[in-house]
Amino acid sequence: MLIYNTLTRQKEPLKTLKPKCINMYVCGVTVYDHCHLGHARCEVSFDVIRRYLISQGYQVTFVRNITDIDDKIIQRATVNQESCEALTARMIQSMQSDYASLGVLSPDLEPKATEYIETMKQLIQQLMDKGYAYATPKGDVYYRVRRFQSYGQLSGKIIDELVVGARVELNQDKEDPLDFALWKASKPQEPTWDAPWGSGRPGWHIECSAMCQSTLGETLDIHGGGPDLKFPHHENEIAQSEAITHKPLATVWMHVGTLRINENKMSKSLDNFLTIKDALAKHSAEAIRYFLISSHYRSDMNYSNEQLTEASVSLNRLYSALKGVQPEPDLASYGAVFEDHFHQAMSDDFNTPKAISVLFDLARQINRVKAQDTIQAAALSHVLLKLSNQLGLLYDNPEQYGQCGTSVSTDWIESMIEKRTLAKKKGDFKEADSIRTQLSEQGIELLDGRHGTTWKMSSS
Repeated sequence: MLIYNTLTRQKEPLKTLKPKCINMYVCGVTVYDHCHLGHARCEVSFDVIRRYLISQGYQVTFVRNITDIDDKIIQRATVNQESCEALTARMIQSMQSDYASLGVLSPDLEPKATEYIETMKQLIQQLMDKGYAYATPKGDVYYRVRRFQSYGQLSGKIIDELVVGARVELNQDKEDPLDFALWKASKPQEPTWDAPWGSGRPGWHIECSAMCQSTLGETLDIHGGGPDLKFPHHENEIAQSEAITHKPLATVWMHVGTLRINENKMSKSLDNFLTIKDALAKHSAEAIRYFLISSHYRSDMNYSNEQLTEASVSLNRLYSALKGVQPEPDLASYGAVFEDHFHQAMSDDFNTPKAISVLFDLARQINRVKAQDTIQAAALSHVLLKLSNQLGLLYDNPEQYGQCGTSVSTDWIESMIEKRTLAKKKGDFKEADSIRTQLSEQGIELLDGRHGTTWKMSSS
């Protein structure tokens, strides 16, 4: 199995610290607002990775943290005139509900930052003792970035080329503008904890170093997150953790691509985000999940209603192949070739677009044989379900999914679609148009997509 490692910038064979065991830590959200589709892209991508690793016999311990103390949380709680605890409790419940709707498995561990304040203080003290951190007269504590010689190894940033700007906080109390906060001195009406260098609260980056080490140990098999975390968050995590342990924080670093909306990055800071709840109000949860994994997890993708409609069309086609068939184990190995192709795709850095194309190859074969060879159709349907489930798809009852309200049989509709497809391949577009018209007269609307044609009841 090959996985692209952000740290080395190449695909590498998966090597685990313990045989067939994987410790996996994925950075979660700062819970001050409802999650948006960018969060969903990250979580669904790692859910597919996790599911596939489990299907291949790995014992996966999956940790996803929650940041429940942060500047944004404090600001939002102040605006709402509620406590930080009340705000974060509400947003955690909202997040968990959204992820469950999208079929994301619950993490094995879901640590909250506020539960690990003591561990953070211990790590900060160790960094100070080693000369990697210093306290200011005001009680802030900063990390000496230039002290860590390999800083920038993950992101490719060069220290001397970094300038004061959006990513670097300008503060006269710092020894160097590049230094980042490990501890922030207390301010009026903010949550605060006592510490040897002064009361206050932790900086964002030290949270994950503490939770990684406490839950999974000094070195992880896989550390992952969204595209914006590579720098500075993950870079700073490495600097903090490895300065203390002198061991790699993670063997493999994985980062999901950006989700855009109208070709712009989807972000709360840009106020152009679509919440998961908003998307669920317009589209089925499974269609959203399908859309999110229809591109490779490392690639950027753009959200549009048209693409969500196409995702629904594609799902309809897969479910349609399963209608009228009782799946049975593939005793005759009818699906062996399809399984091999699926695993080749997923073993190559979790290439879900190629894996999905195999599902459609299976669906087409089921449609070809289910009227004449029920045994083969049943075996192939079993394989289609097994492989789809590894992606978190096709858990609904196919007989009740999507299409209803027509008096003609599904088999007849599918046979007409097949005839139309063959006509188009032969260049007989007059025949293809005639078939579309016949179906339209029966209230059937054809939907052409990347993976072929499916149908739905006409709304007129």
